Amino acid sequence: MIEKTLIRTTKKHSAFLSTMILGIAALSVASCGKAKTQILIDGSSTVYPITEAVAEEYRKASPNVNVTVGISGTGGGFKKFCNKETQISDASRPIKKSEMEACQKGSIEFIELPVAYDGLAVIVNPNNKFVKQLTVEQLKKIFDYNGPAKTWKEVDPSFPDKPIKVYSPGQDSGTYDYFTEVIIGERKVKQPDGTEKKEKPRVRSDAAFSEDDNVLVTGVAGDEFAIGFFGLAYYEENASKLKVVPVVNPKTKTAVVPNLETVKSGEYAPLSRPLFIYVEKAAASREDVKGFVDFYLKNSAKLSKQVGYIPLTDAVYAAITKRFADKALGTVYGGEHSDKSLETLYSVK
Repeated sequence: MIEKTLIRTTKKHSAFLSTMILGIAALSVASCGKAKTQILIDGSSTVYPITEAVAEEYRKASPNVNVTVGISGTGGGFKKFCNKETQISDASRPIKKSEMEACQKGSIEFIELPVAYDGLAVIVNPNNKFVKQLTVEQLKKIFDYNGPAKTWKEVDPSFPDKPIKVYSPGQDSGTYDYFTEVIIGERKVKQPDGTEKKEKPRVRSDAAFSEDDNVLVTGVAGDEFAIGFFGLAYYEENASKLKVVPVVNPKTKTAVVPNLETVKSGEYAPLSRPLFIYVEKAAASREDVKGFVDFYLKNSAKLSKQVGYIPLTDAVYAAITKRFADKALGTVYGGEHSDKSLETLYSVK
């Protein structure tokens, strides 16, 4: 009797139960869909530690959002960004005119957001006792593609007559671009027709190039007469293996050691620079991307310092947060390097 009643009840409510099951399944699918929300980021190896630190914290706060951070260099990151393969691009220099044109062709509009400061460290082997400081002119003699010094003695007569071995970030790196721009600089080359053409600055052809900073560390640490450069934060991680070189400020004529204070003050010149993220306009309207970028800007000061970079001022962070909220498009740099402060460029009052 009881068995018959149960059977009748089951038949009576089968439609209801089916509806319930379908509803639960729909919720489950929706939940799974939410869990698979993904933000793709790529670009600068220098900016990577900050972005990855932010992503790690954001994953804890928003477990339904999967944030993937890649490293293909600033140039490589912009290629993906302008090709609609990523929503955010890490950059250790402002976007170039050629990259702006590529984004325009791909119908990509972007919001430019500086997130921290960095200094470029010039490093030598710890057993190098003769290099106490270097000027911009001496660095150019060492690194310039055109007629570089082959021995240390050619850089300074008091240095030993030993061959120089140069280690450099790869040419897709924003660190490479920044260093060559402010240390080597463009040069004008006469053409057969008598006109002049600007030649892009390059590091000497016999340098050892790598996008992997570990390779540069190993190379300089293993050769008494080697020299290289990369981000200050990475030097600080490997300070026991390397020796940082004070660089003479061209304006003050004073040799300055890069550190948090000298980079933030601008005293360590010309090798101090801001670091950026670029956010695609369309993606910025997505709830997950907006939440991530808001979280990034709110936590940049704390997390950039934790991973060895220099936070911006509170006033600059406030201006940048407003810039993102207003979806202010484009770059304030016009596709090239600027010596102006972030306060001036982003109209910080």
